[in-house]
Amino acid sequence: MTGNFQWSLILLLITWLENGSSIQLSKPTGTNACISKQSCHDCIQTPSCAWCSLPDFDNKRCFLPHINLRISEECPDNYTFNPDNEYIKIHHKELWKGSYTIEGGKQEGFSYESGEQQSVKGSYHSDSVSGSKTSFNGKQEAVQLYPQEVNLRLRINEVQKIKIEYAQAQDYPVDLYYLMDLSNSMKDDKQKLSDLGQLLVESMSNITSNFRLGFGSFVDKVVMPYVSMVPKALIEPCDGCAAPYGYLNHMPLSQNTERFAKEVRDAPVSGNLDAPEGGFDAIMQAIVCRDEIRWREKARKLLLFSTDAGFHFAGDGKLSGIVKPNDGCCHLDQNGLYTHSTLQDYPSISQINLKVKENSINIIWAVTEEQIKIYQALTKHIEGSYAAKLSEDSSNIVDLVREQYNAISSSVEMKDTASNYVNIKYYSNCLGGGQMIETNKCDGLRVGNKIEFTTEIVISACPKNRSEWNQKFFIYPVGINESLTVNLEMICDCQCENSGENGFEYKSELCNGHGDLTCGICVCNDGYFGKNCECGTDDRGQIIVNEFACRRDNSSNVDCGGRGSCECNVCNCNTRDDPTEMIWGQYCECDNFSCDRRNNTICSGHGTCNCGNCECSLGWKGNACECSTDTNSCVKHGLECSGHGVCECGKCKCNVEGETRYSGQYCQICRTCPSRCEELKPCVLCKAFKAGNLTETECNNTCVDFQPEIVETLEVDVDQEETGCWGYDEQDCKYYFAYYYNMTVNKLQVKVQKARECPPQVYVLGIVLGVIAAVVLIGLALLLVWKLLTTIHDRREFARFEKERMMAKWDASENPIYRQATSTFKNPTYTASGVHMPLTK
Repeated sequence: MTGNFQWSLILLLITWLENGSSIQLSKPTGTNACISKQSCHDCIQTPSCAWCSLPDFDNKRCFLPHINLRISEECPDNYTFNPDNEYIKIHHKELWKGSYTIEGGKQEGFSYESGEQQSVKGSYHSDSVSGSKTSFNGKQEAVQLYPQEVNLRLRINEVQKIKIEYAQAQDYPVDLYYLMDLSNSMKDDKQKLSDLGQLLVESMSNITSNFRLGFGSFVDKVVMPYVSMVPKALIEPCDGCAAPYGYLNHMPLSQNTERFAKEVRDAPVSGNLDAPEGGFDAIMQAIVCRDEIRWREKARKLLLFSTDAGFHFAGDGKLSGIVKPNDGCCHLDQNGLYTHSTLQDYPSISQINLKVKENSINIIWAVTEEQIKIYQALTKHIEGSYAAKLSEDSSNIVDLVREQYNAISSSVEMKDTASNYVNIKYYSNCLGGGQMIETNKCDGLRVGNKIEFTTEIVISACPKNRSEWNQKFFIYPVGINESLTVNLEMICDCQCENSGENGFEYKSELCNGHGDLTCGICVCNDGYFGKNCECGTDDRGQIIVNEFACRRDNSSNVDCGGRGSCECNVCNCNTRDDPTEMIWGQYCECDNFSCDRRNNTICSGHGTCNCGNCECSLGWKGNACECSTDTNSCVKHGLECSGHGVCECGKCKCNVEGETRYSGQYCQICRTCPSRCEELKPCVLCKAFKAGNLTETECNNTCVDFQPEIVETLEVDVDQEETGCWGYDEQDCKYYFAYYYNMTVNKLQVKVQKARECPPQVYVLGIVLGVIAAVVLIGLALLLVWKLLTTIHDRREFARFEKERMMAKWDASENPIYRQATSTFKNPTYTASGVHMPLTK
């Protein structure tokens, strides 16, 4: 079964069944899980496998009909058992919001268009027609879920889709039962609620005109250690308190709103010892006592539970010696008092959740701030319940009811009661128009909105107990007393395997009278063996052995080709570690793993291995199915391999013609072919640049094969098979162009770059004038440098002179080198005035 399961997971990813109603699984490449199935029931429990029940059928009986076409042709249709999924709608009333009778007997209402019929694999039947609606009290009953009942007949691991539609009814009836903790700590809250009774009525009137209210209260079990058993305390546990009790139904559901306010106001409080209360006892009785509470079948049922304390649950009753588990039944006397409070334990959370689901009740936990976290955690374990914070005096109870009702009615959550053998997934886009996502819940609903869910139902395995092959389960919106009933039949065996059915023969002659023929194969009696029960034991209990029965010819000295053992003159082929690898044949000569491989994949992944040979899928050929027969990948411009090669295995094999060799994906490249660049240069020059040696007349007469396309920047496209060229004109300017042959229009195409690359012009006069100017400027610069240096030198010398002069020690008014004369000379010839003047030197 492990191999079957792995195989089914692989198959789920391969193909979708037509019309999208279910998945038809195809065989993966290289392996075939059907081959290993030796009985009809094992075969049909493998997705997409079919069984051939034709007696003496030499080929494999379990096969894939859409892959093993040869076996399909050899096995007649009346002997081929390949059951399809069946989807039958039994009850499918259209969605209906409800209507009411007005004056004159005319009925008005609103209906929804029913969904399109589900497209399914196999047969489809409808045993009832839609349109009839149940009428009561002048109103027609609302229909919020479509369809209401279907029959399914499904194979293992094959998906069946069902489209479910939901729409909220208008003015849908509402039953609100208020269950209140009347321990002494809730005294102020009770008084406040009685004052708000009329406001609660008005608030419910705004929600629906068809509502009813009920009221019940609870304290705890009247035993130790929950309640004081002192005689006085049993009468009055606290000042002004009433005697303790477990649960009391004060007022069944009714439209008498005045009585509701009076019952709440007159209900006395009581007292107990420990902090937790017996609320679970009260919830269980309020849910299961349908007649006593007067719950309506077609109504949204709300149970408002208010307390300021925690709760006792299953197991706590042992503290008082109560060990009998809660039976989940109704035990109210004629006064509405719970009679088994001291006889059985508190219910468990799972029991409460079960009863909530069975009776489609939404619980609103209205608790104080100290307890809100506990009850928020409780909502995760009780379906369809909500937790809200109660103010200290319960003054916000009306707002809580309105808010929680809006939250409940604006949301839909789909659940089911399917067994572990049935897996269900839900998909919806809710109110949006986007892609379907996996979800079972949609929010933001209003009256008039229609939500569509698509369910995918898969049977994971057949139960061992045959009685479980037929199951009934429900798909339902949480808190709504409407559901889709699914009558499921699992296809786990074949009719021809059952006595009395066509294809079953008791002690068949084909089995030599030693076995029963079931679905074309022999099921031998004890003591007999072989394909046709032909082998048995002699009088001594020994199996008669034929030495050569398991050998293909006399030249072989190994039984079963060395890949099996000879048992009762018949080869029993070996099994492989990989369950997908099989060995079969009369002499174990065949297998599904010895075929040619490519990329380590049997038959390249494009075929199946059968007895050592690849059976290629459509569109593939070759020993390993490695070659595609599709030549589209080799065609470009309408030519296969550009006319220079042949298409083999989806790729071009290019020709080699002497020195000419072609290459490329489409054999479009020829690197050894002569270029046409020199041939096209004159025409490119005259047509694109009006240059060259050709005159205009010669250009028009000679260059008629193409008209050049002028581009800003030339980029050679190799994929387009373009050849790039370049050349120089008479002005030594370089020009570029590219050419290719356009097979689409059968014409030569030439692209020419608009701008040429010409050498720059040389200005001689400018250069000479520049040199002269440079020489002059350099000379001037040198003179300026010389002048600068001499000026600096003179200034330095003058500064040094000034410094030495300032440091002199003599008088500045005398010449330091002056010396007076020391010799006196007389001129004897000078006698002026009779005075002889001396000459001083």
